[in-house]
Amino acid sequence: MCGIVAYVGSRNAQPILLDALSRLEYRGYDSAGLAILNGHGVEVRKKSGRIENLAKACQAKPISGSMGISHTRWATHGAPTDSNAHPHLDASGKLALVHNGVIENFLELKEKLSKAGHTFQSDTDTEVLAHCLGDAYAKSQAKGEARLLEAVRQTFNQIHGTMGIAVIHSDLPGLVVGARRGSPLVIGVGQGENFLASDTQALAPYTNRVVILKDLEIVALHADRFDVSSPLGSNTQIKVEEIENGMIHSDKGSHPHFMLKEIMEQPRSIENAFRGRLDRDGGTTKLGGLNMSADQLRQIQRISVLGCGTALHSGMVGKYLIEDLAKIPVETQHASEFRYGDSPVSRHTLFLAVSQSGETADTLGALREAQRRGYPCLGICNNVASSIARESDGGVYMHAGPEIGVAATKSFTSQVMVFALLGLLLGRHHQLSANHGAELLDAIVQLPEKIRQTLKHSDSVARVAKTYAHSRSMLFLGRLANFPIALEGALKMKEITYLHAEGYPSAELKHGVIAMIDKETPTVLIATQDGVYDKNLGSLQEIKARGGPVIAVAEEGDSKIQGLADAVLQVPKTHELLQPILNVIPLQLFSYHTAVALGRDVDKPRNLAKSVTVE
Repeated sequence: MCGIVAYVGSRNAQPILLDALSRLEYRGYDSAGLAILNGHGVEVRKKSGRIENLAKACQAKPISGSMGISHTRWATHGAPTDSNAHPHLDASGKLALVHNGVIENFLELKEKLSKAGHTFQSDTDTEVLAHCLGDAYAKSQAKGEARLLEAVRQTFNQIHGTMGIAVIHSDLPGLVVGARRGSPLVIGVGQGENFLASDTQALAPYTNRVVILKDLEIVALHADRFDVSSPLGSNTQIKVEEIENGMIHSDKGSHPHFMLKEIMEQPRSIENAFRGRLDRDGGTTKLGGLNMSADQLRQIQRISVLGCGTALHSGMVGKYLIEDLAKIPVETQHASEFRYGDSPVSRHTLFLAVSQSGETADTLGALREAQRRGYPCLGICNNVASSIARESDGGVYMHAGPEIGVAATKSFTSQVMVFALLGLLLGRHHQLSANHGAELLDAIVQLPEKIRQTLKHSDSVARVAKTYAHSRSMLFLGRLANFPIALEGALKMKEITYLHAEGYPSAELKHGVIAMIDKETPTVLIATQDGVYDKNLGSLQEIKARGGPVIAVAEEGDSKIQGLADAVLQVPKTHELLQPILNVIPLQLFSYHTAVALGRDVDKPRNLAKSVTVE
């Protein structure tokens, strides 16, 4: 959540900061701002709302200068107003700060500073942090840039919470100081210029050479050099890496929204997820990044999947896949609950941390907790430079490419594909036959084309969406591996349309849910032809008997359900274990077209951000 960009070089900073910031708007779009050293002091522009509001303010009154910091905000403390937007200044007005994270003890610090005579212009924890830094800077006896670095270290010791910061001071032209504790920061290495950002996506047009700051590291950034140090002030070793994923600038192309573009990219993203990983001769898969031997894989007796939101739903589908293929018990847990709970964990348990960004704070915290308890932890993520990718013992990279739309689509299906690959690998190390493995491999290879067939029904899904767009509430039902697909369909509907939607197992209909059925509440029923098809038809009949409209996700050519449901979202038939991947796609399209019919801001839904880097 929130995005930071800083620049120091020879070019005019304002257009670079605005351009780079626009690439991070998916991280937060409540407000935005920048601060630039203009040769006389720190000059600030900030506006509530989207970055375009800030750009208009800067166009009307440009700032000239070759170094600065900028920020796009997802509000935690204080409403999204001009005054609460970052950057914030210290009491002297010479120090400017942008910040990602949450300062947990800001009220105590604010009270202490207020008693010392400080006054505040905002309701944010970040302004308190700026005043703490400015106070420490004023009291420091150090000289030059060492003075600001010492102030950052001293302030870090006072603060409880997470921080990714970029700081400039008018007394120190040519210097940007960055530091992180729990919130990601990367250095972008240029020629005669350098950058600091919370996400490599911001750096796409400028450089693909980056240094990933480790937790608690501090950087002194100049145009021609940078120095990275530890909390104690000693220099640390750095590694300049070339990043491909996330460095390619994404645009919508011919699509009106990123979400639709990313839905339509799923044939390619699924293909990328399994490319080079299929062993047709052995009826298995190859996942070298697990960093586990065949003997270690055979010793796994239980798997625990950690995730939040869509990532957790993918893990719930993964549970069915792994248990079916490998006969290994799998449990799924909200990462936010695991890290604070005391649930017992069996020996020989493998943990899987699932996160598109690889920076989800709750999931990262849960991974670290599992490692503290001595368990092996693998990551499933889309960003090879992320904290989860770097801190896990191994893992599987999704290769989905940049996902800009806040509502996850292609990352979800890529995660489920990774679970299918992992389930097949574990199954072949246990009792799954080569023939059964080969059948699943054949279905995996055919899946991209079946997704293309599914996407051809987008216009018909749009017509259904227009019919039901003004419903007050929706129910989503599915059984077995399609229950988490129902949860995911409901989540997508909530995220981008703001309609009330709930997902349940179909069999739970009679256990209370049926009280919600009426003619104004459509039910989306996932009823492809699997082992519980007839049971789902029974649920459909119960809904219809009470006057409820039913939208069925069903296989092409299913004449029986055509005569029962009010509307049908069609999908091709595939291997039963892969069918959930196809079944979720019409639900993604359904929520998308419903949001469009309601005039919602599809790619930037209210109150949400793409990467949840705070608790």
